[in-house]
Amino acid sequence: MKLDELIKIISKKTDNYINQTSLADALGITRQTVSNRIKNESQVTVSELERIEEYFNIKIMKGEYGDDANVVYIDYYKDVFASCGTGKVLFSDEKVKLPVPTAFIDGFSAQKTYSIINASGNSMTPTIDNGDKLIIEHWDGSQIQDNKIYVFCFNNEFFIKRLSKNLDEIIIKSDNPEYRIRTISGNTINELILIGKVIGTLKYL
Repeated sequence: MKLDELIKIISKKTDNYINQTSLADALGITRQTVSNRIKNESQVTVSELERIEEYFNIKIMKGEYGDDANVVYIDYYKDVFASCGTGKVLFSDEKVKLPVPTAFIDGFSAQKTYSIINASGNSMTPTIDNGDKLIIEHWDGSQIQDNKIYVFCFNNEFFIKRLSKNLDEIIIKSDNPEYRIRTISGNTINELILIGKVIGTLKYL
């Protein structure tokens, strides 16, 4: 669940419009931090939802993992890492099922395939931190959605970056300003293999 979606839910449950300042007060952060997180499509954590529930005296989650929708069980590959930096991948056949509230999955559909892997590195901070668990919607051949975060393979290494298409090139961006923008063009575009789109971040497990 993203912060802009959370604002709508709180407003509906309280019958009162909640702005970014009110959300910042509830979370104990600045309004500018809320604004930046909305811009970066940052996901809300379970601990933040618990804080919201207490502050506004509303109920968003049910039970240990649940929410107003359903809980789904997604394959988690605990030994698979996708890099937020220079490229790293470690494969393993071992996987476990993790319960995830559907509210944490942007655009959830029972017809889509999802997996959870780990993030490694700091190039996507503050949106994605080292060690975060990422919910990946497997690529189904659709077009790249500009400025969305993808997991992809290039030169036999895995990366997590924002991708955009510009005519005959793909622009690769990090959220951490210390990392420069890169591009892939020409025949090398065919070497980029999309694994999936990051549609959720689990910072609480």
